[in-house]
Amino acid sequence: MAIAMAKTRDKLIDVARLLFARTGVENTTMNDIATASKKGRRTLYTYFKSKAEIYHAVVESELNILYNSLEAVIHKDIPADEKLLEFILIRSESIKNVVFRNGTLKAHFFRDIWRVENVRKDFDIKEIGYLQAILDEGVRKDIFKIEDTASMALILHHAFKGLEVPYIRGTMRAFPQSGKKSTDSIINLLFNGIKKKS
Repeated sequence: MAIAMAKTRDKLIDVARLLFARTGVENTTMNDIATASKKGRRTLYTYFKSKAEIYHAVVESELNILYNSLEAVIHKDIPADEKLLEFILIRSESIKNVVFRNGTLKAHFFRDIWRVENVRKDFDIKEIGYLQAILDEGVRKDIFKIEDTASMALILHHAFKGLEVPYIRGTMRAFPQSGKKSTDSIINLLFNGIKKKS
C-alpha cells in the first residue's frame, strides 16, 4: 500500500514537472496536472493541497537528484583533493541537467527564489556536511592544511552556490563544458590560491 502511494505521488510530481517545464508554473493548473496524470482531481488533492505544494515537491525532487549524485562522490575511494574536484564538477553537471530537464521552470526559479531557497535549506545543510567530510578527510591524510574545516566548508558551499545563477542564466559556462583550462583554474585556485609564493 505504501509503495503504491509513493509511486502515485512520484507520478504526480513527474507530470507536474513536465507541465511546469512545458507551459510554466503560472499557466499550469491543478486540473491540468490531474488530467495529464490520469489520476483525477481527488487523487491529486489527496497528495497535494495546492499548486504551491506540488511545486515545492518538484523542486525538492530535483534537489534529491543532485544530492544523490554528490553522495556517490563522497563514498568514492579516491584522495580528498580529487574528491573535492569531482564534487565541484558533478555539482555543476547536475545543475546543468536540472536546468535542461525543466525548461521554462528556470524562469520561475528567478522570480520565486525565496521559495526555492526555503525548499533547499535541508539540502544546503547536507552539502555543507559533505564538504566538511571531504576537508576533514584531507586534513587527516595530510592533503589539506585547514584550521577550521567547518568554516571552510561553509565558504566553499556559498562560493559554489554563488556560481549557480550566472550559470543558469547562461552568463557563465559550466566547468565540464569549458574544458581542461577551466578545470586547471579551479584546481589552481582551490589548492594554490592566488597569492604569489615567495
